[in-house]
Amino acid sequence: MKAMKSDWYKKIWTLDIKDQSWVEDTKRQVDFLIQKLELNGGEKILDLACGFGRHSLELAHRGFDVTGVDITPQYIEYAEEQAEKEKLNARFICSDIRDVSFENEFDVVLNMADGAVGYLENDAENLKIFSVVSKALKSGGKHFMDIMNASYANTHFPCKMWDAGEKCLTLSNFEWDSETKTLIYGQLDYRYGEPLPKPEMTEGNPIRLYSLDEVKNIFSSLGLEVYDSYSDFSGKPSSDNDIQLMVCSRKL
Repeated sequence: MKAMKSDWYKKIWTLDIKDQSWVEDTKRQVDFLIQKLELNGGEKILDLACGFGRHSLELAHRGFDVTGVDITPQYIEYAEEQAEKEKLNARFICSDIRDVSFENEFDVVLNMADGAVGYLENDAENLKIFSVVSKALKSGGKHFMDIMNASYANTHFPCKMWDAGEKCLTLSNFEWDSETKTLIYGQLDYRYGEPLPKPEMTEGNPIRLYSLDEVKNIFSSLGLEVYDSYSDFSGKPSSDNDIQLMVCSRKL
């Protein structure tokens, strides 16, 4: 596959994402967050790259004060409509997450389903996301990040995977540039009952992946301490043999 242009992350998103298989797991993911971050319901939460607000809205349903930020206008419009309709304590901001200027304001910051980590034009731009996290957190505040694991990619990519949800089948293609630690990710979604053409992926999303050691070093430089890591939402400890890397940290 050929890598898409470096501004791909600004253009590709639509509400069709609501039908993808991994969206079905949102409530269980929020259960996990509440348990592992030891939340009591009174925390103020910032959800960076919140998408159409699935985690933000679920957290607001459970009584949390939530702010979601995303670059895609269609997503923010949908999230705002849902919050207003259901009278939830959630607000949404349409912005590049590098441009928000919160300071010592939130008890929790989230980067879920990648949360745009590694999506930006180069390493320097990607590091700005981590700076936004550190700046937005109160002292003692917690961060949770759900990304793909660079250590897994080094030994398991390239590969292809599939996932069957309730509404559609997702086919994924993973290619890997070990020198730049960049994944080229291609995806096709097929709704059940519709004709299935031959899968062809000519372009993919370039995503800079990070290992746990890299995350620890970056966070340490920003006054964040990693205190736990997992490989799935059942609480399995992280390892180099698992594709998912979920990192819990706190601001010192």
